[in-house]
Order: sequence, then C-alpha cells, then structure tokens
Amino acid sequence: MSWISQNVRPKDQIEKIKRKASKKPSLLEDDEELEERKEDEPDKYKTKKRKEERVEEDKQLEIKQENEMKKLENFLFGSLYSPVEFGKQDEEESRDEIIEKSSALFFTDRSANSVLSVYENNAEFSESTDDGVRQRKPVWVDEQEEKISINIARVNRLRKLRKEENESAISGSSYVSRLRAQHVKLNPGTEWAQLDLQSRTYSSDDEDPDIENGSAGSALAHGYKDIEGIDDILRTNEDLVVKSSAKLLPGLLEYSRLVNANAEDPSSGPINSVQFHRNAQLLLTGGLDRKLTFFQIDGKRNTKIQSIFLEDCPVRKASFVPDGSQVIVAGRRKFFYSFDLVKAEVDKIGPLIGREERSLEVFEVSPDSKTIAFVGNEGYILLVSSKTKELIGTLKMNGTVRSLAFANNGRHLLSSGGDGHVYHWDLSTRACFHKAVDEGCINGSALCTSPNGALFAAGSDSGIVNIYNREEFLGGKRKPIKTIENLTTKVDFMKFNNDAQILAISSTMKKNSLKLIHVPSFTVFSNWPPPNQTLHYPRCLDFSPGGGFMAVGNAAGKVLLYKLHHYQHA
Repeated sequence: MSWISQNVRPKDQIEKIKRKASKKPSLLEDDEELEERKEDEPDKYKTKKRKEERVEEDKQLEIKQENEMKKLENFLFGSLYSPVEFGKQDEEESRDEIIEKSSALFFTDRSANSVLSVYENNAEFSESTDDGVRQRKPVWVDEQEEKISINIARVNRLRKLRKEENESAISGSSYVSRLRAQHVKLNPGTEWAQLDLQSRTYSSDDEDPDIENGSAGSALAHGYKDIEGIDDILRTNEDLVVKSSAKLLPGLLEYSRLVNANAEDPSSGPINSVQFHRNAQLLLTGGLDRKLTFFQIDGKRNTKIQSIFLEDCPVRKASFVPDGSQVIVAGRRKFFYSFDLVKAEVDKIGPLIGREERSLEVFEVSPDSKTIAFVGNEGYILLVSSKTKELIGTLKMNGTVRSLAFANNGRHLLSSGGDGHVYHWDLSTRACFHKAVDEGCINGSALCTSPNGALFAAGSDSGIVNIYNREEFLGGKRKPIKTIENLTTKVDFMKFNNDAQILAISSTMKKNSLKLIHVPSFTVFSNWPPPNQTLHYPRCLDFSPGGGFMAVGNAAGKVLLYKLHHYQHA
C-alpha cells in the first residue's frame, strides 16, 4: 500500500468539508457586507443627532419660557414672587446704567417711609421702654448682620426699601427691619393678636370724663377693659345669641322629615308611647308588642341602644321620671313596672294594697319626680310614691276619671272625666280647691298644661279643645281663650312643646288627625299634617326638651321623626 492510498479520506468526510467551505463567506462577500453596514450606519447616527438636537431645543425653549415668566412676575409683583438676591458685585454694567438713568423715575413713598420709621423706632427701643408696654423680643440675634453691608440700589426689587434717592448701601440689621416693615405694610395683621393692644389703643380711657363720672357701662363698651370676660367668650364655642327665645311665626311651620326614630327596630304592633329623655338624645318607645325600646336620636341613624321584653304586659303607657333615673311602664293590668336606668333592673310593682283596680294604664308623673298619679275606678285618683312605689293617698271625683295633668311643679293636680268638669287639687292637703265646667264639654277625654303652668287645654269626646288661662279660670272666668274645632273625633292626646308656642292635638280614630296649633295666635299651621305624607293613625307624640325634634308614634308601629327648624337645639 502506498502513501497516497493511506492518506486518502473517506467520502463522507470529503462531503462535510465541502459543506463547511460552502457556508464560509468569501473575502469578496465580506467586503460587500461591510460596505452595506457602513452605508446603514450614517442614517442611524443622523437620526440620533436629530433627536438630541430636538431635545436640546425643547430644553432651551423651556428655559426661555421660565425666564420670561419670572421677568413678568417680577415686573407685576416685585419682590413678593421672586427670591431676594443681593450682594452680587459682578453684574453687568448695563444694569448699573439703567439704575443711573432711572433716577428720574424715582419717587418717595411717604406711607412706606412712615411705616419704616415707626417699625425701626420700635425695634430700637423695644428693650428700653418704661411705659410697661410689652414688646416682642427676638429669641436669637445674628451678630454678622451688623458687619454685612447690602447695596439696595443695585437690585431692582430692593429699590423700594430706600428712604432717599441717593441711598445705596445699608447694614444687615437695617435691611432686615426694612424688609419686616415692608411685609407689615403689605400684610397688615389683626389687632387682637397684638400684645400691646390694650395699653396702646385705649391709653386715653383714663382721661375719659364718662369714667370719672362713674359710667362704668359706657367705659366697658368703649374700652373693653374687662379682658377676663373677653377671654371667657373666646374660650367657649357656645352661642353668644340664643335664638330659641325668638317668636315662632304663625301660618307655615318650617320642618323636615328625618329617618324614623325606630328604623332599626320597627314595632310589630301599634306604638302607644314615645318620650324623650331630659338629655334630648335618648328616646323610649313602647307598644302592644310588649317591648320597651330605647334609641339614640341623631336624625341620621337613630341607633338602637336596648330593648326590654315584658312578657305579661302589653305597654299602654311608658314615661320617664322627670329626673331621668327610671321609667314607669303600665298596661291594662293591676300591676305596673319600674325600670331603673342606672342599675338596668326591672321591678314589678302591684297590685296596690287595698285597691281592686284591674287597669293602671293611665297615669301621670309629677314634675318634681315625687308622685305618680294613676287613674282608678269610680272616680278615684291613686297617688303613689315614686321612691317607695307604695300608695300614699287617694282623691275622689264625682264622675269617672279619664285624664290627669300636673301644675305648679307638682303641687297641683288637674283632672277631668265623665261629668264634664275640671278639678284642681292641692296635693299638700289632698283637697279640691276649685271645680268648674269645661265649656261645651260633656265627657272630658284629655288634659294638658303648659310647662310654666300659665295655660291648660281640655279636650272632649266631640273633638273640641278649649284653651284656658289658668289664673283667669281659677278666678271665676269660665270662657276659654280659644276653642279649637279642627278635630271631628274624640281627642285622645295633647301636648305643649317646651316654650308653649306649639300645642299638638290628635285623635286615634281617624287617619292624619294630628294638628299643630300656634299658641300665641291660636291658629293651626296650614302645612301640617304634611300634604304628601301619611301619618297613619297617630297615637302619641312628644317634643324634645329643646324643641328641635318631634316624634310621632302611629298604629303601624313606626315612630316618625321631624326636625323643627325654628328651634336650634334638640
């Protein structure tokens, strides 16, 4: 075998070598590709340069716009909207030439000059005043201010601080004082914030002849020397003018409907009693569903606080004791309940010893929180102590008793019933000291007295309501001040509001039979009841202690809540 035959490669290796050779570009091809790349690269570089040039142009435009805006602000507002720059001595000569040429335009601001002088005088003598005037002293003083000199004529913004036309360089302390005076001129402060207001403004009060003559009222009004009283006013957020004592105008009543007071827990039966607590935030509701429920009234949510279920007593009436410590609950039963708000305990009281009444559903609590008067059988009125819950006495009418009302802070009791008379009782002697016929009344059904006891209203089965002046009635005048004939069915409920300007009368026998009477004019509000709303069958009503809220309970188990806009407080 020769060497040539041994060095011959197999066919498959030869084919691989050929393939690799075909894949490798030749030198000519490499030169062509390089030329093409060189032709493409200048285009890319050109586009990049163009973008960079555009960005630079945009930046320059923004800078120019900012400079123009600053110049415009400086021209319009001066040094208020431009930063203070001073002490630059390497500025252009053109600016110096402008300052020299503009001396003809210079004018002296007399008002600014006066302010500056006053301020500087106060600054110089703030520590050496012997008049007792309190001056504000700086907490910290920079010692370098005296050594620095500032050329206020070089900068246009600072030229307004000059006092004279030729003035140029000033010390640092005078520069600061002039800047502060300029600020005071442009932004005058309130007088009440100045410490020396009392002695500086009213220093001439000592020479006032009215004060020497002893007219203290005029001196106080002129000089406001009762600084403690002023401080007391500024430390409270209470109303300086109480608007609740304003007179309520007749005709139209301003009110608005709010969320139902018992929206969170509507009753499944008729509501027989609603009443506000003395704090005007707590409202109790009671009805035939045997529940006594308390709500926190705010007019928006009226959150439910607590509910008490009385298994054996459908609630006919529930009432707070005026001192707010407990609730008296009664129904058509021979016993009643007492709920202690402090201890959260329910006590069952009765039947009363020596009495055979099967129902204690009608009662009234005295304003002094000492006595509870129940309507008994055969014309008897049962007097029960609110503390011991024991029977302490009885009163006897000629006819049946249907309604009760207290007067004179619980010392007197009014009653009416089947004989058409109104009785006045003295609870200290437990004797009737006056008895008179209610004009036009056959059977009395409701009684109500005003909070001050000056007026009382008597309702009857025929729907007639007579309003009397109590003193005149006791003096022998039998004719009422006004007779209200707007109801056509039996009057079941009446209530005066807190200032006796509104009297509410209602009947449970007819829908929407609730009227609000303007007491000073003895006219009915024409926009009540609401024309587009139904009150259903109203059964009870109460006004909040401040008069701002009015709650109406109806036979549908809802307690409607209204806001009376005339009264500012609930």
